[in-house]
Amino acid sequence: MFPIVRSLCSALDSEPGPTARRIGAFLLKVSYQGDGICSTMFMTASAANTLVVVLAAKVIGVNISWGLWALAALVPGIVSLIVIPYFIYKAYPPEIKDTPEAKEIAAEELRKMGPMSKGEKVTTAVFIGMLALWATSQFNHIDAAIVALAGVSVTLIFRVVDWKDVIKEEHAWDTLIWMGSLIALADHLNKLGFIPWFAKSVGAALTGVPWTVALLALFLVYIYAHYGFASVAGHVTAMYAAFTSVAIAAGAPVMLSVLMMAYGSHLCMSLTHYAAGPAPIYFGAGYIDQGTWWKLGFYISVINIVIWVGLGSIWWKVLGLW
Repeated sequence: MFPIVRSLCSALDSEPGPTARRIGAFLLKVSYQGDGICSTMFMTASAANTLVVVLAAKVIGVNISWGLWALAALVPGIVSLIVIPYFIYKAYPPEIKDTPEAKEIAAEELRKMGPMSKGEKVTTAVFIGMLALWATSQFNHIDAAIVALAGVSVTLIFRVVDWKDVIKEEHAWDTLIWMGSLIALADHLNKLGFIPWFAKSVGAALTGVPWTVALLALFLVYIYAHYGFASVAGHVTAMYAAFTSVAIAAGAPVMLSVLMMAYGSHLCMSLTHYAAGPAPIYFGAGYIDQGTWWKLGFYISVINIVIWVGLGSIWWKVLGLW
């Protein structure tokens, strides 16, 4: 999304510096915050989400399907996608309020690109097929990893990408190795009894505290501890299993605890300019200063907490998840 949004900023004569507030700063901030919300809404939108799913299954004993994740996130996610851009529009308004030329610019660029190529058609079909298989995993019982590997295989067979392209993706291989190690570490910590011991010890300290208070306090600490992290996956590895276990030990409903901590893992992306992989890219564009980024990020985190904890918990109750 970043190259598209950045190009649109230039097309509307908004560049870093004196013209940043013309519309560029607004568009980049909305795009980044929307990225955080969408990463929260879908299990396969982020590598850290798949890590949450594995930890929830291995440590908590709760299996979360792609469909369940998306359905539970549907209502709070849509509300966030409506409320957050509106808040940014009011708190950090662009100078340009109407952009009828944006549609014309987009249409012209599409005309220049011409019709879809064979590779683009194959990629679209693979994308739709993978989403369909992920969304129906509770019925087809095909593991998400198998679906992902099948999608990659199809693109290789039809030469949309070749093996040289695959092995050049250094960051993807780096993520794969690290996530495998982190999952194994968390699994063994649970098997050795460390996480259950930690949960029981902290849970005992919360004796007499209503589970609602304990869960909310743990959730807030979990969210704002991300000021000390530059990786969502690192945050999840260090805190998700332990904090969820403590909440459950304090008497909080299992699925409510699992979902709150799961979605909180990406809601904290709003906070800093190093909170997740996309953050340095958007911040590095030079449109928004650090102070403004942090201030808006904190306000947005509060709004998201109200939406996802308040409205979200009601929605999950309606769904019968707790």
